[in-house]
Amino acid sequence: MFDKLEFIEEKYEELGHKLSDPEVISDQNTWQKLMREHSDMTPIVTKYKELKAVKQGILEAKEMLRESDEEMRELAKAELIELESSIETIEFDLKKLLLPKDPNDSRDVILEVRAGAGGDEAGLFAAELLRMYIRYAERKRWKIEVLNTNETGVGGIKEASVLIQGAGAYSKMKYESGTHRVQRIPQTESGGRIHTSTATVAVLPEVDDVEIDIKQNDLRIDVFRSSGNGGQSVNTTDSAVRITHLPSGLVVSCQDGKSQRTNKEKAMQVLKARLYEMELNKQNDEIAEQRRSQVGTGDRSAKIRTYNFPQARITDHRIPITLYKLEHFMDGEIDEMIDELSTFFQAEALKTLEAQ
Repeated sequence: MFDKLEFIEEKYEELGHKLSDPEVISDQNTWQKLMREHSDMTPIVTKYKELKAVKQGILEAKEMLRESDEEMRELAKAELIELESSIETIEFDLKKLLLPKDPNDSRDVILEVRAGAGGDEAGLFAAELLRMYIRYAERKRWKIEVLNTNETGVGGIKEASVLIQGAGAYSKMKYESGTHRVQRIPQTESGGRIHTSTATVAVLPEVDDVEIDIKQNDLRIDVFRSSGNGGQSVNTTDSAVRITHLPSGLVVSCQDGKSQRTNKEKAMQVLKARLYEMELNKQNDEIAEQRRSQVGTGDRSAKIRTYNFPQARITDHRIPITLYKLEHFMDGEIDEMIDELSTFFQAEALKTLEAQ
């Protein structure tokens, strides 16, 4: 680890010199790229310098223990205890900083929610999950844009796509992908029996145009009339767009925009995100193990989290963790769960790093 830290510190100093070079400054693209790299290294180098300062302090304190002055020796002992106790914490922080960063963490998110097993109740639960994530994004002051919704007609949704834009959106939401299970008594249940239904959630990083090469010849674009609940929500023109990516068979629809052009642009955003996700899966043979929160089949037996309404309980089955504040959770107060998941998967990554 320390050889790696020495290399990073040398590279950091080298980048600092380049950033002050007038020739580099004149090339804004190069300068910005180097600046981002320098900025990424700053926390690591700062923490490493702190570690070296503490180690130097320990050496000096040990030297002071040889002094003849009793008072100086006592001061050195106290300082030595304090410095040695901080070493472990600093080294742990450095290990966390050295963990490989997910290149998608800073990206915006395309969130997809679909009803799973359970009929109308699954659609209602999917709508509640969608609202929960929108409320969470609002609390973070992130920008939210609905890309597509397919309603069930009883207040639920068959599926919906939402673009969420904000600092660190993907890093916060990436562990939400998977099958979410609800246990409760439906309003239509006269016998008071608890039913189990599911909805699936996919969290996709939004990708830039340059990252996914989509040939126009590989696309079939169909336009159709938007559907809705009637009245003003139904378009009278063919503004809805359906894009089929022929090589992969992926189909994306968008009908929430006011114009055909807007819907086409939004549909292309979703298509690029899905193709990017497929490409990641192909490139990484260990993706299933590393991303335990992948979307399952939507079956009742496949689940990452259970929402038990009679007990006001939310249980995540990957950590595991159970919270008893369902009402607040469904209103978007999900930070505690997200933080616990991030900590858990970070600890798992640390174990892998230390085993190497």
